[in-house]
Amino acid sequence: MRLSNCHNFHDFRTLAEQKLPGPIFNYIDGAADDEVTYRQNTDSFNNCDLIPNVLRDVKDIDLSVSVMGQKLDLPIYCSPTALQRLFHKDGERAVAAAAAKYGTMFGVSSLGTVSLEELREKHKNPQCYQFYFHKDKALNKAMLERAKEAGVEVLMLTVDSITGGNRERDLRTGFSIPFRLTMAGMFEFVRKPAWGIGYVMSEGFSLPQLNKHINMSGSPMSIGRYFTEMLDQSMNWDDVAELVELWDGQFCLKGVMSSQDAKKATEIGCTGVILSNHGGRQLDGSRAPFDQLAEIVDEVGDEIDVIMDSGIQRGTHVLKALSLGAKAVGGGRFYLYALAAAGQAGVERALELMKAEIERDMRLMGVSSISELSRENLRFR
Repeated sequence: MRLSNCHNFHDFRTLAEQKLPGPIFNYIDGAADDEVTYRQNTDSFNNCDLIPNVLRDVKDIDLSVSVMGQKLDLPIYCSPTALQRLFHKDGERAVAAAAAKYGTMFGVSSLGTVSLEELREKHKNPQCYQFYFHKDKALNKAMLERAKEAGVEVLMLTVDSITGGNRERDLRTGFSIPFRLTMAGMFEFVRKPAWGIGYVMSEGFSLPQLNKHINMSGSPMSIGRYFTEMLDQSMNWDDVAELVELWDGQFCLKGVMSSQDAKKATEIGCTGVILSNHGGRQLDGSRAPFDQLAEIVDEVGDEIDVIMDSGIQRGTHVLKALSLGAKAVGGGRFYLYALAAAGQAGVERALELMKAEIERDMRLMGVSSISELSRENLRFR
């Protein structure tokens, strides 16, 4: 399959599977345990129907939204994800450039493979920085100060990954950083030599946000040990309140799923919450964010920006989430498959297709701006 033949999420996924060695594709594609939550994240949208209106003058369409103080030209942004240069040699550079072209936000992960400073210098569209809470409080402070100095607009603290999820596809292939592949996993790399050539010929793989703390040669710290040994499982609301005060800017919690937690986030001064179950990669059996969205919007929507991610594949998914009260939606796999398929050109095509879907669907819905969407447009089965 060629990029020109990619017309939707599933096409990008197919092309990514063709190009990536099995262990790396399954790292993107896989989820926790039986992957029930992974499937439910998207299936949940099918229980909700759109109710269009007609004869509403939809000649001019405005797709822009404002979320956490940022003006975005699209209501969907590229969520921060780890290890992007494993999927394509350009990694975060490709994603940031594509997001800039379409005027939307992109994220850099603590486990990102390009420095947040480099990306901030090259692109002026809104940038968010995702980080984890470490046992080393000085490290937490240093990470916030570094992001502030770089000019990052939005800080995202991930709170649903206090330990790694049980991702059995990775266990079967031996996927880890550094690689510790099983025989079956190694065979997959032999089958996809183009990926290996690109990996070897590109610059050395590193994690610039954590290069002082994780040694890619396997000592003293691997990615797996990073989650089990460096992250602070005693993190509590008082800890987060201190970070919110230290950052003194747009600060959101990523991985909130209960209305009680959303209310608490509001009380300690967060400016946003992201409903997310990490794309089904953490707690299998967790409720889908779309199914939980209305409850949380009703609880805190007038006080804090409510965002959701996990399961977004279509423009209609975006419109359903916005109609329930989300200020914007984030997507991960929707651009990661495209990145793996064709680098920056792939991410641009994914964003262009998503933009076209949202614009077309808004016309068919009879609305000309995101602000016109409401629950009157929806019916649940």
